[in-house]
Amino acid sequence: MKNNIPLNNDEIQALKNSVDFEDICNHLIDSIYITDGQGTTLYVNQKYLDLGNLKPEEIVGRNIFDINEEEDIYTNGVLPTVLKTKQTAETIGTLTRTNKKLYVTGIPILDEEGNIKYAIAHQKDIERLEELRENLATLRVAYNQESAELEYLRQKQMNDINIIVESDNMKEAFSTISAIADTDVTVLITGESGTGKEVLADAIYKNSTRNGQPFIKINCSAIPANLLESELFGYEPGSFTGANQKGKTGLIEIANDGVLLLDEIGDMPLELQAKMLRVLQERQITKIGGKAPIDLNVRFIAATNKDLKKEIEKGHFREDLYYRLNVVPIHLEPLRKRSEDLGPLMDGLLKKYNTKYNKDIIMTMGASQLLHEYEWPGNIRELKNIIERMVVVNKTGVIDVALVSSVLNIKHTFTSADSFSLKGAVEDLEKRMILKAIEMNGSKRKAATALGVDHSTLIKKCQRYGI
Repeated sequence: MKNNIPLNNDEIQALKNSVDFEDICNHLIDSIYITDGQGTTLYVNQKYLDLGNLKPEEIVGRNIFDINEEEDIYTNGVLPTVLKTKQTAETIGTLTRTNKKLYVTGIPILDEEGNIKYAIAHQKDIERLEELRENLATLRVAYNQESAELEYLRQKQMNDINIIVESDNMKEAFSTISAIADTDVTVLITGESGTGKEVLADAIYKNSTRNGQPFIKINCSAIPANLLESELFGYEPGSFTGANQKGKTGLIEIANDGVLLLDEIGDMPLELQAKMLRVLQERQITKIGGKAPIDLNVRFIAATNKDLKKEIEKGHFREDLYYRLNVVPIHLEPLRKRSEDLGPLMDGLLKKYNTKYNKDIIMTMGASQLLHEYEWPGNIRELKNIIERMVVVNKTGVIDVALVSSVLNIKHTFTSADSFSLKGAVEDLEKRMILKAIEMNGSKRKAATALGVDHSTLIKKCQRYGI
């Protein structure tokens, strides 16, 4: 069409006549062999000649029935069958001189009366097909491996501890998450190191409409300041000395359509904070050395263990960036102020590490009480390490006051609640039996029957032991 006016037949024919079909066929990667309806060879393309180490005059003008019988140029040709049956046929043929195997498809072209006008053999080099198949298999393996690795990494980013929501602080945090998870609002999570800020970010991601899309976590304090910008924004080839010649895709761009967690945002250098502010405002990034901006569709979550208002007063953090991030604030109290969460956390971690190390360790009431009295400066991260250590080094099957005192390096005056008392030992055994019965029977009512006590009695004991 020219100027939206359809071409007439003469113009269409003129275009056809302008196309050099022979030149096109000679540049195909597959070989072509054409005969007329009687089998006289009319044309072979350059690929066929190259594969067979042939010259045109050895083939063109000769009848394929004669060539097929001689087997000097090729064996097991398909076109004699096509000419006899007027049907498409397939076979594996061999070019004699080069011993080149070909996958051959024979195609008849019929005239209006149903007679064969042309017979065409389309041939593919089997060796090349095998290479392609091997390459495809390799690519499939690589793709499956990369997909599995991505899924593994994605799962590794998700916290594997069951979230405990018993304290008022955690209930408030998850109430907020429930309200904003499926929106794209920016969230700022604050709290001491180890309080579970990343767990909250995981929960937001899991409950959002972006679940399944990229979830990239960047620890701003773990990457050297001189590298953080290139990690976040990426760069074009040759942007600076030592840059990868292929360039680099930044983590922000990788997170496109997903969620980006800027952990420890309070440690981001001031000059980079200005760039992050523009990213949040314009929803675009420009690579280092690049000119064209890249549009973003990213949800931002920031987390920090610092008091950003104090950092602003010190001149260490931009006030405008703070307000861009602090759209929905969530603050996590330290573990020492969330006593309701401590017991369930200890029980969950003890069960986890018992399973991991194939043990059946129990904890005495005195040991539990001592752990409740501890200040936990490292919060949940410290709790995990302490519980795991006490399970790993345990040789008695019991975490008691002595072990807790040793691991925490604290002095303790033993009381009647400690594991060395008969009362404490009886309570520990009773708690252990109840837990085992519930685990084996699947419910407290069935466990009560198995233990030979009333259901109401078992409920009271569960409440007493925090089960």
